[in-house]
Amino acid sequence: MIDKIPLDPRQADNQHPNQHNAPRAITGCIIPPKNENPGITGKNLIKGYSVENHELYAKLITNLGEDVQREGLLKTPERAAKAMEFLTKGYAETLDEVVNNAVFESDSDQMVIVKDIEFYSLCEHHLLPIVGKAHVGYLPQGKVLGLSKVARVVDMFARRLQIQEKMTKQIAEAMQEATDARGVGVIIEAQHFCMMMRGVQKQHTWTTSSIMLGAFKDNQNTRQEFLNLIK
Repeated sequence: MIDKIPLDPRQADNQHPNQHNAPRAITGCIIPPKNENPGITGKNLIKGYSVENHELYAKLITNLGEDVQREGLLKTPERAAKAMEFLTKGYAETLDEVVNNAVFESDSDQMVIVKDIEFYSLCEHHLLPIVGKAHVGYLPQGKVLGLSKVARVVDMFARRLQIQEKMTKQIAEAMQEATDARGVGVIIEAQHFCMMMRGVQKQHTWTTSSIMLGAFKDNQNTRQEFLNLIK
């Protein structure tokens, strides 16, 4: 059984002389001992999540006036830390890793579209969900990208703190870089919980953003074909 250290440091000093490696607790919420592996930098990773984030969530819940000792909240800081690190895992991914060499030679020069790609992101202003779908199209130029990789490119940028406009541009530029296409079009339709759950509290609004590159921007017929096909 893991002993709990009282919040009062004077009491903690008496109970655990070696506090550096001792299991710690924030008002009773058990925090695992830190991993001192020097090969892990920036974070002390325990079971795939950061102990520092675990502690921050425990402190936040306590500051909100809740009791992290009660049954329903005992594992909440750990769960929240794991969830946040999953929801922002895009920061640790690169385009090369996501594409994973799934670019293939092709003589096709006709438009390729993957539409209705659902995504879940977080607003960088309030850390509240952005939920929606992305439509991605491109005009191949000797190479095509594996279809699942289009969705993975969307997820790589969605799994970060975002604003919709920036995310739309990042996806388009990444697709251009990965395929060297003659043109790329990206349209995102999303609902922002920061204006649904709080603030103006409008429940039925959708935000649409678009980026057109190359032939999608320069050629009206190409752009119109893309717009017609994603309807």
